[in-house]
Amino acid sequence: MARLSDIIEEFIKSLIKQSEGELELQRNELAEYFECAPSQINYVLATRFSLDRGYHIESFRGGGGFIRIVKLNLDEDDYLLYLTNERIGVSITWQESDDIVTNILERGIINEREAAIMKAALRDKTIAVPKNLRGVIRANMLRAMLVAIISTQV
Repeated sequence: MARLSDIIEEFIKSLIKQSEGELELQRNELAEYFECAPSQINYVLATRFSLDRGYHIESFRGGGGFIRIVKLNLDEDDYLLYLTNERIGVSITWQESDDIVTNILERGIINEREAAIMKAALRDKTIAVPKNLRGVIRANMLRAMLVAIISTQV
C-alpha cells in the first residue's frame, strides 16, 4: 500500500499536469482533503517538489494564503549544464543526488535502468569512505555521469 506522502505527491502532480505546469493550492484545504496535518503537506512539498526535482514553490501568507507550484520547463541540455556547472557544488548529499536522478528520469533524459545504476553508485554504502568525504566523491561522480549523458546525446 502506498504511503500517504506518495499519494499526496501523485495527486499534486496530476493537478499540475492538468493545469499545464502551474498550480495554486491552499495547504489547509489539501490537508483537510487528505485528513492529515498541514505539516504532512509541508513535508511532501519540501521533499517531492524541490528545485532538484524540477519545481519552484512560492508560499503566500495572509488572506487564506496559498502555495504556487511551478514545474520548471527547462531545455534538457540547459538543465543538465545547470546541474553540472552550478547546482552540484563541491559536495552533495545522497538525498540531493537522488532527487536529481529522479528528476532527469521523470524528464525522460535517462531510462529506469540508468537511473537505478546511478542511484546505486551514489548511495552512502557504495561510497565506502569516511563520512566527511562521501559528499565530495558523490558530487564528482554525479557530475561525471551528467557529463557522460550530455556528451553521448545525439
